[in-house]
Amino acid sequence: MSGPGVGFEYPPQQVTWLQRDALLFANSIGVTPEELHFLYELHPNFAVFPTYPIILPFKGATQEVIDFYASQKATPIPGVPKFDPSRAVDGQRRMTFLKPLPTSSEGRRFEIRSKVLGVYDKGKPGTVVDVQSDLVDAQSGEVYNRVVGSAFYIGQGGWGGPKGPASENFPPPKDRKPDAVVEHQTNLGSALLYRLNGDYNPLHATPEPGKKMGFGGVILHGLYSWNSTAHELLKVFGGSNPANIREYQARFASPVRPGDKLVTRAWRTGTKVDGDWEEIRFETQIEGGKVCLSNGRALIKVVGSGASAKL
Repeated sequence: MSGPGVGFEYPPQQVTWLQRDALLFANSIGVTPEELHFLYELHPNFAVFPTYPIILPFKGATQEVIDFYASQKATPIPGVPKFDPSRAVDGQRRMTFLKPLPTSSEGRRFEIRSKVLGVYDKGKPGTVVDVQSDLVDAQSGEVYNRVVGSAFYIGQGGWGGPKGPASENFPPPKDRKPDAVVEHQTNLGSALLYRLNGDYNPLHATPEPGKKMGFGGVILHGLYSWNSTAHELLKVFGGSNPANIREYQARFASPVRPGDKLVTRAWRTGTKVDGDWEEIRFETQIEGGKVCLSNGRALIKVVGSGASAKL
């Protein structure tokens, strides 16, 4: 597809992580002591939780706090307006898991290589920017995972760009009850802990940006809900084995506040993709409130109690 900004490649971004980063991430998204292989570096099956790379474009190659707004302004996209990242929220993310991530990047060079897939003018509501980001071993060229994501720049539309195609939808079945229902309780410190992974957007720490954007105050990272839900699904259906998830996606439908309880309903569709990967569709709702993650879809090797999950 052609259009303004399409095909633009950002400069490669070096990224690094330590075993400590893997432990922090697992703790911050609600991994439990029963899954010690994500929480204890000396466990014989110690592994990075598979969605961890979603944080690397924010973290980069530093262990220090970064200026979030400055980092987002670093590279403008040619041919489109310059957007204000202080008024941006996540739209949707889809991650494909291609190779197991080493528990540390030490001794190797990893890069995020990103390109623009589309920039879409939605009029008064804002602009959507779709980007593909690959985590690559710079020496071998091997791709470890791929993320296709969208950012929504609130109120920054009307510049005459293309409206863009309709997105593909994966609605849950309407004719039967979910095969699993899982709950995840957040707390007032959930965003403050999660941001230590490297996503230092002030929107999730102090009330002023959220009030300015119409959210009324601090909201949780959309990627917190995205990651914590991935954890719940892998635990229920995939036996907490990182090798049992191939693909995972969800759309960010509404904000979540620290302290909200998240309720995820998931359905096995019975559809198999490339052998043993079964399609799971899901949606995550704030208890008693709105859906916060919609268009949820995962490809998982269903094992153990997940094969007859009825929670």
